[in-house]
Amino acid sequence: MAVFKRGNLLVATAFTALLLGACSQESGEDHAAMDHSAMDHSGHDGMVMATAATPVSGPPEYIDNFRLIDHNGDSHELFYHADAPAVVLMTHGVGCPIVRNAVTDYKALRDQFADQGVQFYMINSNIQDDRDEIAADAELYGIDMPILDDVTQLIGESMGYDRTAQVYVLDPAQGFKVVYYGALNDRQTYERQRNEANNHFAADAISQVIAGEEVTVEAPAIRAGCMINFPEQRNHEEHMQISYAEEIAPILRENCVECHQEGGIGPWAMTDYETIQGWAPMIREVVRTDRMPPWHADPSIGTFHNARDLTVEETQTLVHWVEAGAPRGEGEDPLAGLDLHAPDWPLGEPDLILTLPAYNVPATGVVDYAYPVVENPLTEDTWLRATTIRAGNREVVHHVLSGYMSEVPADGRGSTSLWEFSTGGYAVGAESTVAQENSGVPFPAGGAIGFQMHYTPVGREIVDQTQIGFYFQEQPELLNRTVVILDASLDIPANEPRHVETAYLEFPYDAELISAFPHAHYRGYASDLRIQYPDGTEETLLSLPRYDFNWQRGYEFEEPVSIPAGSRLISDYVYDNSSANAANPDPNIQVTWGEQSFEEMLYTSLSFRWVGETTDNRLDHQSAEMNETRMFTAMDDNMDGQLTEDELTGMLGSRMRAGFGRMDLDGNGSVDMEEYVTVNRMMRARGQQ
Repeated sequence: MAVFKRGNLLVATAFTALLLGACSQESGEDHAAMDHSAMDHSGHDGMVMATAATPVSGPPEYIDNFRLIDHNGDSHELFYHADAPAVVLMTHGVGCPIVRNAVTDYKALRDQFADQGVQFYMINSNIQDDRDEIAADAELYGIDMPILDDVTQLIGESMGYDRTAQVYVLDPAQGFKVVYYGALNDRQTYERQRNEANNHFAADAISQVIAGEEVTVEAPAIRAGCMINFPEQRNHEEHMQISYAEEIAPILRENCVECHQEGGIGPWAMTDYETIQGWAPMIREVVRTDRMPPWHADPSIGTFHNARDLTVEETQTLVHWVEAGAPRGEGEDPLAGLDLHAPDWPLGEPDLILTLPAYNVPATGVVDYAYPVVENPLTEDTWLRATTIRAGNREVVHHVLSGYMSEVPADGRGSTSLWEFSTGGYAVGAESTVAQENSGVPFPAGGAIGFQMHYTPVGREIVDQTQIGFYFQEQPELLNRTVVILDASLDIPANEPRHVETAYLEFPYDAELISAFPHAHYRGYASDLRIQYPDGTEETLLSLPRYDFNWQRGYEFEEPVSIPAGSRLISDYVYDNSSANAANPDPNIQVTWGEQSFEEMLYTSLSFRWVGETTDNRLDHQSAEMNETRMFTAMDDNMDGQLTEDELTGMLGSRMRAGFGRMDLDGNGSVDMEEYVTVNRMMRARGQQ
C-alpha cells in the first residue's frame, strides 16, 4: 500500500486527479459499480484516498457568521443556531465519489444526534456546481439535509478547506469555535483506526461538545476528498492591490450610497475613504450574512426591475478588500467630492402635496392604527402616475397605506374598507409607488384620501407630521389594478420554528402580473409566490428565502407575467415562532392575525392588469367577480376548492364557523366556492334592502 506523506503533495494531487478523472466517467453508472471501480484503484472499501493538501489558509479557530441559500432555496444563517449544542458541516461536491460514499455515514451521524438538537449541514463551494446540479445530486443520493450553496466561495475561503468530505464540528457556546476538523470516521483514512475508542472521530467530538467537555479527538493526519478550486482566493498581497478608487468606491456608489448619504435611510453616510475604512469590518459582516444590500429575492428565480443585489464578483471584491485591511491605494477619493444629501422628494417636486394632521406618538406602549383623512383639493379629474410618502419621522413611522374615497367620511376616519383604489404606501425601503410607462389609475376630483398610519414608540415622545406627494399624467392607455392575497385565518402554534401558512387567489380571466409586495411581521421567516396553471403545473415567480420585517419592498417583474384564466396565484409564508428568532416578541404564545407587529399577517399585494382592458374600456366586473372569492381562497388551506370546519381557524375562521351550516347548502359537510359566493350575495342583498 502506497502511503503519501505531506511532502509528496505534488505526486498525491496528480494521483488524485487521475483517479477522479476515471471515476467521473462512471458518474452515471450503478453506485455499486462505482464503488468497485474505486476499490480496484485504492484497495480501501470503495474510498478513493488522497493526501490532505494543506488548505490555503487552514481552518480558523472560529467561524464568522454567514448566510447561504441551500439546494432547496431555503436560507440558513450560522448564528441562528446559537442555542444548539453543536453545528456540524461536511463539504460537498457534485460528482465526487468520496462524498457519495460518505453520505450514508454522515446521515447516520445526523440520526444519532437527532434528539439532542445538533444541527447538520453540507456546504458546496465548487465553482462548477450550480444549485440545480446540487439539488439533482441530493435527490439521486438521498441527501435529506440542507446543502448550502457557497456561490461566491467566500465562506469556503474563510473556513480554510480545499477538499470535499471534510467535517467541521463547531461549538456555539464558545462563539462557534472549530473544535474538530477532519475525517468523518476511519473509512476516510489510509491507516484505518480499529481502536473502538478512536475510529468514529466526528461522533466522538460531537459527544464531547454535548457533554460540555474539552474536545480531545485528534483528526488523522491524512484525509480524503476531491479538490476544490478557489480561483479568486489570491494571496494577501494581491488583495491589497484592489483599488479603492477604481473598484470599491464605484461599487458603493452604485449600490449603497443612495441610502448611506446625509438624510438617507442608512444609519451612517458614505462620505469618504476614512469613513468606509472605519466601517469596513461591518461591511464584510453584512455582506456575508446577506443583510446588505437590502434585497431579498432569490437571484435564481425571476428577474426584476431595480434589483439591489450585488453580483458574485462585486461581493468577492468587497470582502477580499476588507480582509486585506481595506487599503487606500492610489487615486482620488470618488466619494469625497459627492456631497450628497437625500432629497425630500426623490421623484422631483410633486404636482400635489397633502399634509396629514400632526400625531403625538408616545414614548412607550402599543399605538393603535390611526386612520386620518385629508380632503382632495382637485377640482378636475386627472390620472395618477406616481406617489411618494414622506414620513415626518422615520423613527416612529412603521408604515403608511393610502387610498382614494369619493366621499369624505362623516366620522373623519378613513377606514380601509372605504377605499376605492390604492394611492400608494410607505415602508422603509419602499417610499414611492411608480406606474409603468403608459399606465396608471384615475384620480377623480373631490373626495378624500384616507390613510392607515402604523406608529411604533421608540422611548421618547415624538410628534409626526407625514406628507404625501402626487404625480399626475395625461390619460394613459393601460389601467393598473391592485388586489391582495391574505389569510386572516392563520394560526401559528407557540414555539414552532417553521410554521407554514398558504393562501391563494383565483383569476377568472386572463391577466398580467406586474409586481408583488409580500408582507408579514416579526415572525415572518420566508415567503414565496407561485402560479398554478389550469393544467395543474406550477412555477415559482418570486422567492424570499429570508424575509426581513425591517425592509419592506415590492418586486416589479422585468416583464409582466402572463396569468391565464383559471390560474391561481399562491402565497406561501413560513413563520418562526421560536426563541431562536431574535426578533420574536414572545415565542410562548399562539399567534393569530392582527394589525400590530407582535401579531401576524399573511399579506401579498399584487399589481396587475386585465388582458384587453384599457382606460377607455374598463372591465370592473372582472375584478368584482374575483374579489367575491378572496376570503374563500384565504381559508382553503389544502386548495381543494372545499371549505371544511377544521379549516376555519384564526380570527376569520371563528367568525365564519357560526354560520357554516347555513352556508353548506347541499348539506355535504363542506362549502364549495359556488355555495360561498351564493350565500354572500344573498347577505349583501339583504343588507342593501
